[in-house]
Amino acid sequence: MTFLVRTKRKISGLLKALFKKRTCRIGIYGPPNAGKTTLANRIVRDWVGDAVGPVSEVPHETRRVRRKEDITITGQNGNSITIDIVDTPGVTTKIDYNEFVEYGIDKEEAVKRAREATEGVAEAMHWLREDIDGVVYMLDSTLDPFQQVNIMLVGIIESRKLPVLIVANKNDLPDASPARIKSAFPQHPVIAISGLEGNNVEELYEQMTSYFG
Repeated sequence: MTFLVRTKRKISGLLKALFKKRTCRIGIYGPPNAGKTTLANRIVRDWVGDAVGPVSEVPHETRRVRRKEDITITGQNGNSITIDIVDTPGVTTKIDYNEFVEYGIDKEEAVKRAREATEGVAEAMHWLREDIDGVVYMLDSTLDPFQQVNIMLVGIIESRKLPVLIVANKNDLPDASPARIKSAFPQHPVIAISGLEGNNVEELYEQMTSYFG
């Protein structure tokens, strides 16, 4: 997104927000290392010039829920929505401290991180039950989407009757397969993007303004 386009949309969104402000909490959920914080940072950077948190190739870098409030997103159609972005830890069925040891982290620190990550998953699930109005569900499009944690978590989101956008992330990689994700979740909109490179994030913003608005 160019500076001029971003500035124009920010001004348009702020003017609309003065007269009709619609705020909802959008949670970014998904398995570890799907690119949740990378996307959260891109959204916040594009619209308010800030960031949510650090990213890393080490699993469970995000071990606590982080929130950034009052982000106004404006689509190309002129629709806008004001949201709180809620970046959540990667949800998984089991967290083993050896996952951290494999990345050169000593055992004591690895055990501490595993405990924090486990607590973070519980916190993320509490938010989902109590405080989330819509979900962006992130998947790494180079991996098999038919994993137990994905089926389980999307099922929980559906049971709460929350609107959910499925994001097939990392579509800039040669082995990415957004089509495989679409086949796994045909009942939901699927947007293929690269949160890191910014590919197709405009389409995601468009979908967010209409889907969560």
